[in-house]
Amino acid sequence: MFSVEHDFDGTVVTLVDEGARHLQEDVTITSFEDCVTVEQYDPRNDNVQRITLSLSQMRDLAAALSMPEGVYRRSDDS
Repeated sequence: MFSVEHDFDGTVVTLVDEGARHLQEDVTITSFEDCVTVEQYDPRNDNVQRITLSLSQMRDLAAALSMPEGVYRRSDDS
């Protein structure tokens, strides 16, 4: 399950892990004008872990999801 919310400065997508076994904490992805953050609560350390991706890194990630194993470079027109 997931939700999408539009805030004044970004879009927030929350991914909820549904299932019978070993559920993970929700993942929150926030898209801003210049970056994307991915956050997940870590109950072992009682804090939120955050990574920040540039928009270029996010485009690379989106492209990588449908590629076979290998090393790639996106062309500037993609």
